[in-house]
Amino acid sequence: MTAKREITREDIWPIQRYEPQRKALRKALVEMKRNRRIEVGPVCTFYFENYETMWAQVQEMLYIEKGGEEQIADELSAYNPLIPKGRELVATVMFEIDDRQRRINFLSRLGGVEETAFLEFGEERVVGVPEADLDRTTADGKASSVQFIHFPFTDAQAEKFKQGGNRAILGFEHPQYSHMVVLSDAARTALGGDLD
Repeated sequence: MTAKREITREDIWPIQRYEPQRKALRKALVEMKRNRRIEVGPVCTFYFENYETMWAQVQEMLYIEKGGEEQIADELSAYNPLIPKGRELVATVMFEIDDRQRRINFLSRLGGVEETAFLEFGEERVVGVPEADLDRTTADGKASSVQFIHFPFTDAQAEKFKQGGNRAILGFEHPQYSHMVVLSDAARTALGGDLD
């Protein structure tokens, strides 16, 4: 079964329908996200998105901001590009450091990190491609604490990733942040569902 690849206006629930179900929906979403949230190193987390995570994000933004019909098109425009299109994985990548000064110092040395993300399995290597909406590293080399990264697969890579049988490693090759992690079988299965 092919997963949905785009949120349409018809998919959006009115606030009156969403609000009474919000708590149950959020609880189910937390469970679904469990195997889509992957920590890489001490301060970075990859949140692999799909139709359901982005639909929930759009609904939540509409619920919180209450911008009505005028807000819907903007939300769809912002979040639809983060839904995998069948031969890719898409992640929101967050560098999470509570201390403001430490975060500024850390990010100032992390320029270009979004260009160094990779996913390796067997002999295959899928290099991450940053979302093209805007440059997330400033001219002076400071990285944004939030990055959006696509991992485009060939047909053969997608099949190999889904069948498993070898380690899958997610990481960075940045000189200031060269951390990696081996994906759990549960995470690999969840992410494999994004690949048609």
